[in-house]
Amino acid sequence: MYEKPILIVDDEQELLIMIRKIFERAGFTQIMTAASAEAALKILSVKMPAMAVLDVMMPGMDGFALLKEIRKVSSMPVLMLTAKGEPEDRCTGLELGADDYLVKPFLPRELLLRVTAILKRVYPEGNRIVTLAASQVDLDKAEVRKGKEVFRLTAKEYAVFLKLAENADRIVTIGSLCQTACGEIWQGYESTLMTHIRHLREKIESNPSAPVSLITIKGLGYKLITREENR
Repeated sequence: MYEKPILIVDDEQELLIMIRKIFERAGFTQIMTAASAEAALKILSVKMPAMAVLDVMMPGMDGFALLKEIRKVSSMPVLMLTAKGEPEDRCTGLELGADDYLVKPFLPRELLLRVTAILKRVYPEGNRIVTLAASQVDLDKAEVRKGKEVFRLTAKEYAVFLKLAENADRIVTIGSLCQTACGEIWQGYESTLMTHIRHLREKIESNPSAPVSLITIKGLGYKLITREENR
């Protein structure tokens, strides 16, 4: 998912740079940018991205007009950005074929969640199973299978576990996990993170009081150990 090319179109240069950095810090490796719809069409004539993030309010050709042009040649998913929140604007975008709509200002995490959700839906990666010592976690279904029991992961538990799974067998810091669960402003979230960790252990561990899969690295953070390393 993170290697898929994404085109960002916005006439505000500072916002364009900020959005690019949000994606790159999250691990996306192919981010293309355009400061106008016209510049975006030139890019599209050379390379078709997997997804586009379009600002609605741009001088000259606006985001709606650009979306119309995109739909003539591609069914790629499109997320619309706008400073307006009027229902009619949202309806216009959706009627033209937009997949989602995000109103400015927005939190970086909200943008990432919207984009990753669209990418996962449009470009499914198949079954993603994380095998642990006492359980298996289905990332696509957000389910834990432990023996004959099946547990559902909450949204926060899923976010924390996914971060650990993406860094399996490596230490993930407390700060990184807190930021994953609650966004940019995470200070003071540590005790809540510990609650999520406890609940995760109850679902994935044979003995949550003596974890072997989700272990604490004292003073640093946590580490998810896969079954292969346990062998």
